[in-house]
Amino acid sequence: MPAREILTYDLFGTAVRELAQQVVDDGFEPDIVLAIARGGLGLAMGLGYALDVKNLSAVNVEFYTGVNQRLDVPMMLPPTPAAIDLTGMRVLIADDVADTGKTLEVVRDFFADHVAEARTAVIYEKPWTVIRPEYVWRRTDAWIDFPWSSTPPLVDRRGGQAH
Repeated sequence: MPAREILTYDLFGTAVRELAQQVVDDGFEPDIVLAIARGGLGLAMGLGYALDVKNLSAVNVEFYTGVNQRLDVPMMLPPTPAAIDLTGMRVLIADDVADTGKTLEVVRDFFADHVAEARTAVIYEKPWTVIRPEYVWRRTDAWIDFPWSSTPPLVDRRGGQAH
């Protein structure tokens, strides 16, 4: 079995603070932190508090269906923030990982023509990503076990048994 990158909740807290410090050291002052749900929600909340940004929003993008199983193209799911509402803003896009990078690319490109500037922050970056996030906590080529998704859900919404 290939080696896995294990992120604990404790390490996640460290990652949030260190990513926020990168943003501060870079002099970037976002007007809004935009989470890519679901994986980027915790990071966006943490960055929002650490950077004193109260304006948070989220977009839902479906890409992974399982370990190494992907849809052909990531899809932004409704509701999406109206691009016009972000006009002129400095946006920090947060996600848990830049794997292929296509999810980040779809979101960044969707808002690119409207915002003043969009930068991306991720906990992990894979070497083959098509996007190079401005803020990265760690780089790895291993499968990542995140603390929020490394155990099965307590309920199975697809009609199976509860865990």
